[in-house]
Amino acid sequence: MKRRSKDTFLICMFIAPSVIIFMLYRVIPIIWNFILSFQKYNLIGSNEWTGIRNYTAMLTDSVFWESLSNTAFYFAFGTPLAIFFALIIALLVNEKLRGRDIYRTIIFLPYPMSTVAIGIIWKWLYDGKVGLINYILRGLHIIDTPIAFLESFTWSLPSVVITSMWQVVGFYMVILLTGLQTIPNELYEVAEIDGATTGMKLKRITLPLLKPSIFLCFVVGIINSFTMFDLVYVMTGGGPGYSSEILVTHIYKNAFIYNRIGYGAAMTVFLFVMLLIITFIVNKITGEEAGGERYYE
Repeated sequence: MKRRSKDTFLICMFIAPSVIIFMLYRVIPIIWNFILSFQKYNLIGSNEWTGIRNYTAMLTDSVFWESLSNTAFYFAFGTPLAIFFALIIALLVNEKLRGRDIYRTIIFLPYPMSTVAIGIIWKWLYDGKVGLINYILRGLHIIDTPIAFLESFTWSLPSVVITSMWQVVGFYMVILLTGLQTIPNELYEVAEIDGATTGMKLKRITLPLLKPSIFLCFVVGIINSFTMFDLVYVMTGGGPGYSSEILVTHIYKNAFIYNRIGYGAAMTVFLFVMLLIITFIVNKITGEEAGGERYYE
């Protein structure tokens, strides 16, 4: 009994620093943010309790709904497309190709790069006067006049989404490639003996066994789509107008520029709850049937 108490004490001592850091930088800020969402925060003087006024203000805030719509656009189109391209690339670089390690490195390279640096580079690429993209499009006679991608109400958000996809597709590739390499080759050999085509093997073996990896990519995509602050802020600042404003930039502006910290806290709570709900739904759809029993027909 004494030995067990000593072991328990040592275990508690080892995990205490991590628990304390987690409480200080995760749990306490979440609780404090939740409390702030019911207040009007004043830099000078005491805070005022406003009840659910900050939450009801979201219902009449047109910019909030536009930023939420832009965020949903990125999640609905940017994330699935990035995972789709990453899956194709992962299937290609998983084959026995000469120099495939070099290809993997090149494709993954944008992910660890500074997002601010990527935003600056792509901002130049999209530039209407000296941008490389307009130069190529005009050289190929696809367009006659330059397109101001980041100054356009139509193209600003898709341009930022494409940039984000370019950065993250390499990370998705690594996740999916790891999943592909855990699939036993014996399954494909048996399928070939039974006369399965490449499409049947992909449908009945590869994709079912990749469900956990695909689910992880979707979770990362959810987080990226709702927290893509630095790329939007550097490239467009949410403009022109609010055409590329996303929820996290709207929260930032209200909390730290307009000094509506209580309202920003309320939107953060909404964002947190929505992330939990979406992750749960994606888990139900993608994760629970991962690795089904039937691989091919």
